[in-house]
Amino acid sequence: MKPLLPLEEAQERLIAMATRLPSESVPVAEALGRYLAKDLVAKRSQPAADMSAMDGYAIAFDDRAGPWKLVGECKAGSPPSTPIKPGQTARIFTGALLPQGADTVVMQENVEEDGGLIRLIDEPSPVKGRHVRHKGGDFQAGDVALSVGTTLTAAALGHAVIAGADMLCVGHAPSIAILSTGDELVAPGTDTQPHQIPASNDIMIAAMLAQLPVRTRSISRIRDDMDSLCAALESAKDCDVIVTIGGASVGDHDLVAPAFEKLGGETDFWKIAMKPGKPLMAGKLGKSLVLALPGNPGSAFVTATLFLLPLIRYLAGASTYLPLMQNAISNAPLPATTQRAEFLRANVDGSGITPYNSQDSAKLSILAAANALLYRPARSPEQQPGAKVSYIAI
Repeated sequence: MKPLLPLEEAQERLIAMATRLPSESVPVAEALGRYLAKDLVAKRSQPAADMSAMDGYAIAFDDRAGPWKLVGECKAGSPPSTPIKPGQTARIFTGALLPQGADTVVMQENVEEDGGLIRLIDEPSPVKGRHVRHKGGDFQAGDVALSVGTTLTAAALGHAVIAGADMLCVGHAPSIAILSTGDELVAPGTDTQPHQIPASNDIMIAAMLAQLPVRTRSISRIRDDMDSLCAALESAKDCDVIVTIGGASVGDHDLVAPAFEKLGGETDFWKIAMKPGKPLMAGKLGKSLVLALPGNPGSAFVTATLFLLPLIRYLAGASTYLPLMQNAISNAPLPATTQRAEFLRANVDGSGITPYNSQDSAKLSILAAANALLYRPARSPEQQPGAKVSYIAI
C-alpha cells in the first residue's frame, strides 16, 4: 500500500503547483482585504512639521520660567502663526503647527491668563519638546510604509493614505468554482426524506472564502454520475481554482477522481496523512488548480482551512498564507496519534483548550460550537492535562 503523504509535504506541493496572479492597481477605498503587490514607499513625512499634541501654549524651552505675553494663535489646518520671541507665547490647539521659535507646549490646564500674560501654575519645569509631535516622528518620506504581501486591513489603508497613496498595487483576486456533489443533496430549506440532506458544505466553504479577496461561483448539488460531474468540471475550467466537495474517496459512487482523469486532469497527490481529511486530492485541469475536498463537513472544513484558504492567500499575493498556529495548555488527556496528524475540534478560553469528546466529522453541531482546531502531529505520544499544545483559531 502506498504510504500517505505527510501534511506539511502536501501543503508544500499544493503551493508549488500555484503561480501568484498578476497585480492590479485599485483605489485605496476598494483595497480592503487585498494583499499589497509591491512595497508602498511614503511620499510624505508624518507629521510634515512639528505640531502640538495638546491644547495649550507654545513656548521656547529656554524661556520656560515665564510669564509670557500672548501674541498669537495656532489652529489645526492653518499655517503657523507669526514667530514668537523670548517672553512670548502663542495659544495652540492639538494638531496645529508650532510657530517658529517654539519647541515646547505647556498644557492649558497648567497655566492661567492675567491681562494677556500667561503664567505657569502647575508645571514648574517644562520638559523640552513635551507635548510636541516632531516632524517625521511617525515615518519619513522615502520610508517603506507597507511591505509587499501585507494584508490591507482598515488600519493599513489609513496608513497608506497618510503616506500619500490614492491607488494601491495589489494581487489579483482569484476566481474559484465550488462544486458540491452527491445524489443525497437537496436545496437549503427543502423538506427532506430520510435519504436526503440539505446541501450545507458549499455554503460553509463559500463563507470561509468570503473573508479573502476572491471571486466565487457556486455549482451546487451535482449528481453522482459521470456525465454530470464532467459537465460541471468543464464549465468551471475558466476559474483559477476548482474546489469539489464530496466524491473524493474510493467508493463506487466517488466519481471525482475518475471524472478528473477522463477530462485529462493531472493528479499531483491524493490521500493525506491527516485526520479528518485523508481523501484529499489536488491536481490540474487545464489551467485550473483542482482541490477535491472530502464530503463530511468536519473534513471539508479542516481541509479547507489547511489547504484551500492558504492556496487562495498565496495566489492573491499574501506574504503569510498558512494558518497561524497558537499555543495553549490542554485541559484534557490526549491519546497518542498514529501516522496521521489529527485536528480535534475544541474550545479554547482563558483556562486552556478542551477538545470535544466526539470528533465525528459528520457532526456539524460540534464544528459550529468549536472555536479552535487542536493540532496533534503524527506519531505524538500520549499527553496528560497541562501539556502545551498547538491550535488554529477558527
